[in-house]
Amino acid sequence: MIAQYLADGIVLGATLALGAIGLTLTYNILRFANFAHGEFLTFGAYFALLFVGAFSGGATLGPFTFGWSFLGGLVLALVLTAVLALVLDWILFRPLRKSDVAVALVIASFGASLMLRNVIVFVWGSQPEYYTRSIAIAQEVLPGVRLSANEIFVVALTAVLMLALHLFLTRTRLGQQMRAVSDNPALAQVTGIDVRRIIRWVWIIGGGLAAVGGAMFGLTVQVSPEMGFTLILPMFAAAILGGIGSIYGAVLGGLVIGVAQSLSVAFIDPGYKPAVAFALMFLILLVHPTGILGERT
Repeated sequence: MIAQYLADGIVLGATLALGAIGLTLTYNILRFANFAHGEFLTFGAYFALLFVGAFSGGATLGPFTFGWSFLGGLVLALVLTAVLALVLDWILFRPLRKSDVAVALVIASFGASLMLRNVIVFVWGSQPEYYTRSIAIAQEVLPGVRLSANEIFVVALTAVLMLALHLFLTRTRLGQQMRAVSDNPALAQVTGIDVRRIIRWVWIIGGGLAAVGGAMFGLTVQVSPEMGFTLILPMFAAAILGGIGSIYGAVLGGLVIGVAQSLSVAFIDPGYKPAVAFALMFLILLVHPTGILGERT
């Protein structure tokens, strides 16, 4: 039974990791906590739903409950959510950055979160939605562990995206420039790096990964206007636990938080899952105040 909870936690942790990366990128380069990031997950899930609804009725792919329309929806969700993130930055965050008051950005992001959530309710309604009405049948993949093909797809896709991001940050010129801006924005600008271009790519990557994370959560659970609000605190916990500012820490933190929440169900009431995750975060931060993979001072 513990092995099953562990597997379920990895599936949840994969979704949290995709969202936590955007949070840690935003904090590391723009130096503020973006509470609107949870709504990027929600919009991504609904953008994918829009495409799936427009091209529904196609055959499913192998053992999965979805077809090509969902994969097309993933691409559409990634692009549109990245555009949404850029527009929100252009309208709201960029003017506030000029004031150099970090708390103004945090408060504005909280207000943007409320606004975006109500836009979703206005456009799509408040009732939960599903990409498909087909039932995902879980199969035994290891002794005592049953997972559906959809859940395996979520973990596999997350692993591929993490590898792609790693190669992007370490092997491309743009990725290296992003790391330089993260370490020292002023020095990076002096050396000729276009910081404004890097900021745009932060929103594109963060928003795109959040959209995929939202679609993955919608595929394995459901799509609802509250999903971003539900996931934002665990994502913050994952980013802090892994080491705020560390991409790899965000991934590790997401997996730890997901597993902790899932395993706690075996011992306590499921309603206390978020509390257990945060308690674990506090305990680890007592030993490593900068997070598991955070920089040591």
